[in-house]
Amino acid sequence: MDIRELGTTGLRVPSVCVGTSALGSFPAQYGYEVDEQTAVATVLAALDSPFRFIDTSNEYGGGASERRIGAAVAARGGLPADALVATKVDPVPGTTDFSGDRVRRSVEESRERLGLDVLPLVYLHDPEKITFDEATAPGGPVEALCELRDQGVIRHLGVAGGPIDLELAYVRTGEFEVVLSHNRYTLVDSSAEPLIEEAARRGVGFVNAAPFGGGMLVRGPDAVPTYCYAPAGPDVLDRVRRMQALCAEHEVPLAAAALQFSTRDSRVASTVVGMSSPDRLEQTRRLLEHPVPDSLWEALEPLVREGRAGFAPALPLEV
Repeated sequence: MDIRELGTTGLRVPSVCVGTSALGSFPAQYGYEVDEQTAVATVLAALDSPFRFIDTSNEYGGGASERRIGAAVAARGGLPADALVATKVDPVPGTTDFSGDRVRRSVEESRERLGLDVLPLVYLHDPEKITFDEATAPGGPVEALCELRDQGVIRHLGVAGGPIDLELAYVRTGEFEVVLSHNRYTLVDSSAEPLIEEAARRGVGFVNAAPFGGGMLVRGPDAVPTYCYAPAGPDVLDRVRRMQALCAEHEVPLAAAALQFSTRDSRVASTVVGMSSPDRLEQTRRLLEHPVPDSLWEALEPLVREGRAGFAPALPLEV
């Protein structure tokens, strides 16, 4: 397991981060429940493994993800010195309230659930929910996060979202030390390339989430014909089928290539992989260690390059 610098934060993180959205139990998105015992056991297994970087959010499972992580940390006797828990601030569930006051409440809720007096890393989550001007205005969420950092309640600030141009705008404020992108740096969609380059130039840590695109790059396009939970068009499905065939020729699981596409890039500090049971830790380790020959990367490169423009769903997304 590689240990890498997280930008200029001074933090060192493993190349794989444990994503915990499903640990809050979100059957509407994932199609299955996760009970509390399984969730706590998964976090405990992570803390006893090389995967000691855990990613969560105030909103995951209505706060259940954070509560379950907090229960595991308490059962462990506290957060190990070499472990890191990152969380995110979110609006009030079901509202668009992303004010500075809401950010302060979100942080207090996270501190209580996680059982941590100081939050090591907090992201502004999905800032596309409001405009950049609203976010950076006096009294807005960015100002509140900076104040909490200056007060020592938060050690490091990050921004986590989807639209690349918007994330670039936040990185260019100079206030954020870490940027997390999801579904934009994979075998299917590599449109995060400009953000990765900008982050590297500025010494901002880059964290890449969802390397499997919601499952297509694990089970294949015929079993999972969606990407980022949206229907994939025939061109994308065909492209991934060709990737899958190339992987089969080289005796490499598609999922191993998808994961290592991210982890082999030295500009990526850590790759967030969703974990819903202790078994997933071992499965991920095996994918991470599976040999992938240079000849496969060379064969995949033209197909990956087609995704530089991003992913457009086959059907319009519901709003």
